[in-house]
Order: sequence, then structure tokens, then C-alpha cells
Amino acid sequence: MQHPDVHPKPDALVNRFTPLTLLNVLTALATTTQLALGQAPAQTTLAPLPPALPRTHTPQPTKPAISAEDLKTRLYIFADDSMQGREVGTIGNVKGTDYIAAEARKIGLQPAGDSGTYFQTIPLVEKGIGSNTVLYIDSQPLGLGTDYIPIGAESMDLKNVQVIYAGHLGDAEQVTPSQIAGKIVVYAPPSEAVSRRETRPVFDGAAAVFFLALDQTPPAIRASAIKPRVMRDEPEQPQGQQPAIVYMTMAAGAKLFTAPLDSLKVGTPGKAITLSYSQYKQPARYPGRNVVGIISGSDPKLRGEYVAIGAHNDHIGMRATPLDHDSVRAYNHYALTSGADSRRLDPSPAQWTDIKAALLQLRQQEPARPDSIFNGADDDGSGTVSVLEIAQYIAALKNKPKRSILFVWHTGEEKGLWGSEYFTDHPTVPRDSIVAQLNIDMIGRGDAADIVGGNPNYLQLIGSRRLSTELGTLIESVNKGGKHNLQLDYSYDANGHPAQIYCRSDHYSYARYGIPITFFTTGLHPDYHQLTDEPQYIDYDHMARVAWFVGDIALHVADLSHRPVVDKPKPDPHGQCIQ
Repeated sequence: MQHPDVHPKPDALVNRFTPLTLLNVLTALATTTQLALGQAPAQTTLAPLPPALPRTHTPQPTKPAISAEDLKTRLYIFADDSMQGREVGTIGNVKGTDYIAAEARKIGLQPAGDSGTYFQTIPLVEKGIGSNTVLYIDSQPLGLGTDYIPIGAESMDLKNVQVIYAGHLGDAEQVTPSQIAGKIVVYAPPSEAVSRRETRPVFDGAAAVFFLALDQTPPAIRASAIKPRVMRDEPEQPQGQQPAIVYMTMAAGAKLFTAPLDSLKVGTPGKAITLSYSQYKQPARYPGRNVVGIISGSDPKLRGEYVAIGAHNDHIGMRATPLDHDSVRAYNHYALTSGADSRRLDPSPAQWTDIKAALLQLRQQEPARPDSIFNGADDDGSGTVSVLEIAQYIAALKNKPKRSILFVWHTGEEKGLWGSEYFTDHPTVPRDSIVAQLNIDMIGRGDAADIVGGNPNYLQLIGSRRLSTELGTLIESVNKGGKHNLQLDYSYDANGHPAQIYCRSDHYSYARYGIPITFFTTGLHPDYHQLTDEPQYIDYDHMARVAWFVGDIALHVADLSHRPVVDKPKPDPHGQCIQ
């Protein structure tokens, strides 16, 4: 499942990545990484860590029936370290999609991608900072990535342009448009006194804006900002009249003026600088690929219609520097309720006691393990392998359902629904032939240790009645009549729910075109988007129950005498998602 803030604007870099809350948690993680073994605390206040399965698993041949053992075999392969976190546009994602396509072929799915293959390729490009980028002050060069980082603009060429000091962000006193016209405006970070003010900086008409806030940006974010980025190949959006933006350290900023920064008044002129900057754009080294396969329906009149079942094949890749896996796991379990979605990032003294006790327990089981790979076992390895398991089950049925079943493993969900948007904009079957889409994303957890109210029967449903009341009613009927007896939680489907789950996974790409959808998940948990989302922490029995439930629903929809009736308003397919 994608994080809700996957497309920060470049000029929001510092605001996004330097709140005290994030700095606190980074410090906390660094601290837990260094926790030393000692005497166990006298008592803990929370339940201990749930047990884990072995870190390795010997694969077994999979069988047609949906089973926990088959899912375990598949997931230990798909979420292995060798897949390198499966980030779209990397070799890891290529390995992951190769595995899915090989399994689809083994199962006997009909290829439904490009040119008779299982792959639908998403156009990707690599963009980065050109090698000709230089910034000089008094003929002295500054270091890219260490002293400054240019953001946003495609290019800039400033020669001997004067800088002007604009004070601290949020200062009541502001430079005027006439003062900054054609100049480089320099803003210092907010001071303690003004950090709460909602004063909009003035920089319309400036040649560029320098924010002296790079010191506050964590090293990993600095590295990410200057390394090449893989992006969808889309038409460039007009830049408008916004000036170029550069983030700079305070030490580098001090070189822009002849007097110390803390002595400057708003409007003080500085030196003239030269800045040349450009971005390059080239085809991405590795493709982004949806994997698409079909099981044909048995009814000649209805096999041209499809029930789509989907999951996303990508995750978020790797960290630049490793952390101690067990320290992160102990911290997450006691301090984070929803992993990367968590808002409480400052553990209490009691939580620190539990974290240390849990780490001591883990150290007694195995030595420290540096970890830099986001394996994505639950997000969305669980969905990916469950769709494979459902496909194998349906392919083995002697009596196939009336409608065809369309299986799509979407790529780039974590980047902002890239693959599902591309598939629904450029479908390999007629879009209006898809009667429903069932999306599976994170169904491998859901017990009480993972989510409040969780249990072995727990399942969240999102969107089941947002377009078709009939689809929602059918799902509840299958749950009861098929004796699945899952506890269906609709609370995250409420209009305006702050988690915004309806807008955060691939089902919405279908819903925006009026295709009835349902999203199945066991919910966010402490290991969401963390290094600790690994196969040994998955509840395979729970996962198998959900996979069988989704497969049963697909068969019921495929055998309906009519399409699920759409009786709710359709969204604008190119508008903003609203939950």
C-alpha cells in the first residue's frame, strides 16, 4: 500500500523531512540500534513480541488447493532479500515480475500483456542532475549535495547575480517585490519566535530562492535528493513563473555575505554568484512491468466479460545505510501502531523499558543482523502470492466460471498507483468488459498484536458499496453462505476517514472509471513500510482464509447472470480521489 504522501512537491522538501517528530524517531532508531545487552528490566508493561517463524523456508511444490503452505513457499521466494525490495525501475522489481510471469505460465494463464507476453511495460525514464552543475561564490566552487542541492527547475543559468537577505522564514518583516526583482533571495530557517506564523515568503520575480535549511535535512534525504530518480515518462508540466529553488547549508549561506548572518537585516545585499544547473532525462535502465494473465470463462456469451483480481508487485527498495533489524523490530512493536503511518513517535519511559527487554530477548535467540532491505512481505507480497494461489486454484477447476478471470499484478503502486493507472488508461482488454475488480493488498497480518481489535478472523473491506450496493451485499452473502465467517471491518471505509485507504491502492484506478471494486486488507501494522516486513512474521493460516474468501467471491461474481449493478455516482476518472 502506498504511503499517503508519495508525491511531495520539490519546494516542500525541507518542510516534509525536517519536523522534530521525524528527527526524534531517527534518533530513537539510532539509539535502539546501539542498545547494549545488560540485565533484563524487572518487568514490562506490554505484551511480548509475537513469535516468529524461521528466517528460511525450503520451497515445496504448490498444489491447486489454496493453502498456508503454498503461500509460505511462494512468499519466502517473492519477499527474499535477493529481490532487493522490488522497487519499480530496479533489477529487484524485474526479478519479482519475472517470478510472477514464470508462475503464471506454469499455472496455465493466457498471456494478456504486450505482444503476446505476460508483461505490460510502463514507460519509465531516469531523471537526474546534470554533470555540468556548478555553483561559484567569488570563483570558489561549492559542493553539490554537501553545500547545496538544486530542486525543481529543469535548468538555470545565473551569471553574476546578486543575492539579497530576506530574513527568517515567517518573519513579519518582508522584502518587497522591487527589492528582489532579478535577484537571488536568501531565507534562513524559521526562528523560535516566528516558527508558528503563517507568513507567506515573498519571492515572485526573483531569479532564484536559496533556503538555508540543508543542515536540518537528514543525510539519507540529501542523498536521495541528488541521486537519479526513476519516473513515469509523462509530458512535462509547465513550470509557470516560479523561480528556481536551492537548499543550502548555513555555512555555505554565510559565504554569500560579507557580514555574519545573525547580524544581517532584511534587505541586505550580498555577493554575486554564478549557478549553472540542468537535469538530464533518459530511458530507465530497468522496465516497470504489470504482469497480466487470463483464465477464459466457460460461457460463450459471457467469457468476453472479466472479473479482475489484482495486487501490486512492487515495494520501496532499500536503505542507503543498514539498521539493526531486531532493534527496529522491538522499537516498532512497542512505539509504532501503524509503521510509517504512525503519528506517535516519542516512546514513553515504559515503552523504552519494553523495547530494551524485547531486544534482549531477541539477542538471546540470534546475533545482531544489519538490514537495509525493505522486503515487503505483507506489502504487497501477501497480495501478490495470494493472487497466484487463487489463479492456480481456478485454473485447476474442471468447471470454469462463466466469465473470464483477469489477473493483474500492478507495478509502481508505491510511487502513486503507476501501474494500475496505466493499465486502466491502456487496458489490454476492453475497459467496459471488466465487471468488477477485487484488490488484495496486505492480508498477511491482522492479529491483536498488529491492529486494535485484530483476531484470526479479522478483515477490512474498503469500497465494496461505493459504486455497487449489489457487490457489497454479494460479498457478505459469500462470507456467510460460504462459511468463511470472517469479521468484516468497514470502519476504514468511512467517508473522510483520515487514513484515506480508499485512495491509496490500485482498486481506485478501476473505481475512477466506474468499475465496482472491493479492497481486501488485514490492515496497517507496526511493520508497515519498515525493514521488518519479512516473511517470518506473516500469519499464513489467516492469509489463506482471506485468499480463499476473495477467490470464492470472484467465482460468484463471474457466475452472475448479469453484471454487478452500478447504482452509485461514478467519479471523474481524471479528478482527485475523495474518500
